[in-house]
Amino acid sequence: MYNVVNKNSFKCTLKVLLTKKRKNLYMVMKYSPDIVPNIIDEGVNKNKTGIFSAVKRRGEWIETSVDEFKTKVKNLAAGLYKLGVRKGDRVSIHSENSTEWLICDQAVLSIGAVNVAIYTTQPADQIKYILENSEAKIHIVSNDDLFSETKVLMKGIETVEAVISMQPSKHKKLRSFEEVMQMGVSLIEEQPDLLEKLRSEIKPDDLANINYTSGTTGVPKGVMLSHNNLASNVQASYERMPYDPDDHKDPKILSYLPLAHMLERIASYIYIHTGVPIYYIEDVNEIRFDLAAVKPIYFSTVPRLLEKIMAGIKVKGQELSGAKKRLYYWSINLAENFDTENPPAGIDKLKFKLADKLVFSKIREGLGGNLIGMMVGGAALSPPVMRFFNGIGFKCGQGYGLTETSPVATGSMPDWIRIGSAGLPITDVEIKIAEDGEILIKGPNIMQGYYKMPEKTAEVFTEDGWFCSGDIGYLDEDGWLFITDRKKSMFKLSTGKYVAPQPIENALINSGFIDQAMVVGSEQKFCAAIIIPDWKNMEKRFERFGYILPGTNRIKSEHVISRIQKEVDKVNKNLPHWEQVKKFVLLEELFTIDKGELTAKMSIKRAGVMKNHKELIESIYEEKDGN
Repeated sequence: MYNVVNKNSFKCTLKVLLTKKRKNLYMVMKYSPDIVPNIIDEGVNKNKTGIFSAVKRRGEWIETSVDEFKTKVKNLAAGLYKLGVRKGDRVSIHSENSTEWLICDQAVLSIGAVNVAIYTTQPADQIKYILENSEAKIHIVSNDDLFSETKVLMKGIETVEAVISMQPSKHKKLRSFEEVMQMGVSLIEEQPDLLEKLRSEIKPDDLANINYTSGTTGVPKGVMLSHNNLASNVQASYERMPYDPDDHKDPKILSYLPLAHMLERIASYIYIHTGVPIYYIEDVNEIRFDLAAVKPIYFSTVPRLLEKIMAGIKVKGQELSGAKKRLYYWSINLAENFDTENPPAGIDKLKFKLADKLVFSKIREGLGGNLIGMMVGGAALSPPVMRFFNGIGFKCGQGYGLTETSPVATGSMPDWIRIGSAGLPITDVEIKIAEDGEILIKGPNIMQGYYKMPEKTAEVFTEDGWFCSGDIGYLDEDGWLFITDRKKSMFKLSTGKYVAPQPIENALINSGFIDQAMVVGSEQKFCAAIIIPDWKNMEKRFERFGYILPGTNRIKSEHVISRIQKEVDKVNKNLPHWEQVKKFVLLEELFTIDKGELTAKMSIKRAGVMKNHKELIESIYEEKDGN
């Protein structure tokens, strides 16, 4: 799997990272090209728990053993072959996270076919486009509820020869999971060497995955990722994991992000590669309960979840009074100012020990008690949130990448986290910054291109082969990457000043009273914001003072407007005058995926919000002189 240079070291000294501020040597191995099934098998064979993964259904955790997983992958792979799936054929998977999702994925890849993953939140018109564009031969769906959304589409898609249902179905034309696996059992009996032969024919550069982007501007683009794109990304990212399964009696991973998204897909591959079982939750709104029940050692996340957990922890202190309340917020303040690269010493170390004993340990226990940390991706994690989680005792590192980079390009080190940074490039990946600030990337993780879109592919590569990320950022003197914003998200005020909205939005939602925020102001004199209050925290605060929020039209409440203004003022104090939010408007309801305002990873789709709230945004700037 890798070329060994130093036999006495697991990590080989092909590349050494050394900075002026630290004396640690980070030794990195050079990986040989490989295929995904080999990477997964290697991890499955390391698994000492006997449990491959589990999924929560109707409140009950259903575990699948390692042996059962292996058997089902083998039987389903053979069953798909019996249905006519051959090397290079596309098989679509439309399902919630589950063990079955992983079984389908590995069955497809192990016979050289291509996985086309579809989000459960994907609109019907996009699903139709994806199935037709990819020329999917087999469509796999999780259950009848999800199939009902796409049933009407199936008749018009000529390439789809069969639809398989993971769960029992009332539709007679759907083939059951068990039926297809039984077909595989019969085929294996007839041709016992078939699967081994098919697998031996898969090459590292063969296409493994087509992941369609969300399509915020035009139709979705199919990102083509090879086996080696994914295999190299797993192995290099594995180096950045801060946990060792052998250090834990019952290691488990919790998962909630969609497997259709490359962030969670590659994360799951990494977890499997480390030999740790993954527990897929049923409802993200119950994740606090799942953390307490499963007691995982690690999970991957997007910033929004951590922001909400942090807000909940801070508001929790409002239930206390007197000395207990003062101690609680004194401890929280320590965490918010934690420096990961200069741990507290002297009197500060004693302060942290006291805070840890009385406050931080209880917070950690509430999140399961075994949690070491979390991998953050999908969007920039604001420094205050990063400091807070590291301060209370977690290894909260950040990574960066895109679907087109398989997806990981950079990440924090296992024992070295730089606040505000997306980390250092992973093995064999190079990062440089273009003249206009755009982040450019090279490496074995870079996609093969956009499916059937050679022109679009050419647009995102420089003449000398660098992938243009569309993100703006910079490298510090030690090579750590810092993300400023999406290139397309930045806008120019009529005064000529440029604004990167994401850092401002991150600062706003760090407030316990703001749930979502989007900054606007393109070609206007000043910045403004659309804000959705955190109504639950608002209610808790006002109830303490004897004020009950109205049941309707809460955004007109003077108390709510005043509270939000205070939060905006706090953020404005740390911004240059042209980035300060001069006005804001409130919304009652959250941005949602269904309304086209959020991506699957819960990032704001600016175009969708601008379209849905065009008149409201225009009303902000109606006054002749602005503010």
